[in-house]
Amino acid sequence: MGVKLSSLVEKKRLTFEDLVKRRIAVDFSNSAYQFLSSIRQPDGTPLMDTKGRVTSHLVGIWSRFTNLIQKDIKLIMVLDGIPPEQKGRETSRRSERKSEAKEKFEQAQEEGDEEMMSRYAKQFTILTQEMVAEAKELMEAMGLPVLQAPSEADAQMAYLNKQGDVWACASSDYDSLIHGAPRMVTNLTLSQRRKLPSGVTVKTYPEMIELNDLLKMNGITQDQLMYIAILTGTDYNPNGVHGIGPKKALKLVKEKKNPQEIFQSVECDFDWKEILDVFKKMPVQKKYSLTWKECNEERVKKILVDDHDFAEERVDAVLQKLGKKSQEREQKGLSGWV
Repeated sequence: MGVKLSSLVEKKRLTFEDLVKRRIAVDFSNSAYQFLSSIRQPDGTPLMDTKGRVTSHLVGIWSRFTNLIQKDIKLIMVLDGIPPEQKGRETSRRSERKSEAKEKFEQAQEEGDEEMMSRYAKQFTILTQEMVAEAKELMEAMGLPVLQAPSEADAQMAYLNKQGDVWACASSDYDSLIHGAPRMVTNLTLSQRRKLPSGVTVKTYPEMIELNDLLKMNGITQDQLMYIAILTGTDYNPNGVHGIGPKKALKLVKEKKNPQEIFQSVECDFDWKEILDVFKKMPVQKKYSLTWKECNEERVKKILVDDHDFAEERVDAVLQKLGKKSQEREQKGLSGWV
């Protein structure tokens, strides 16, 4: 879901040339849910192999991330770990809503209503542990470093960013900023098109948000940004405080002297101290190795072609491009010694 900060954020448009050689941490789950929601058949069902296993996430990984690799962007894939207990409660509520959507999908399927099937299919998208495992195997075969966070990927990416090990965090939500990431990038995809809920397709560009600029522009501190997130809703209190959006929350945190005064002045049905604690004490992996390797073509083809029925000629075409790009990088490196 992510925190609701859009109206307080100023984005700077980037080109892909701005991102060449940049190390960027990617929220894998965030990307995977995008793939599972958007890469589907006309009736809303996900792409599958001949054994009935979902492959939409693998199609997305292979398509998007190989394109970015060819742009000389150094991706680090970060996986979610065990979510905080507070998120677990929300996950249970989401599961109930997904069950309801699945029932409506099945009803539409019986009636042969493809439009309604497509609408409801996206509402019960599930990223299973099996999908995560096979995605990890594919990304490692592609030569990408894959880092397992002990808890939330957003917090782990923010830590990498604060340590200077990555230039930015890539995600479609702003949670990494709440964890103190100095810089984040949105729309990290070469498609440059996004379909809005209204059905309208708009052109998109990579955009950058810098935490210091966000805080300075709004005249707040990092802690006050956390209070705004809690007031408007997070994954741990998704509804936030009734009637309070980002602008009202900003005004409130600037009027009150401390968090006690802020939350005593509103009606909230959650423990704000508990949620603040979650953000401030989120565990992260502090010992890690970020190593990029050459794409293992044999392993990639086994995963995609042999195991999941991808068209071999299409996989070969991408592998050829990756191999060519690798040779170009090697030649540039050797030219320095001539």
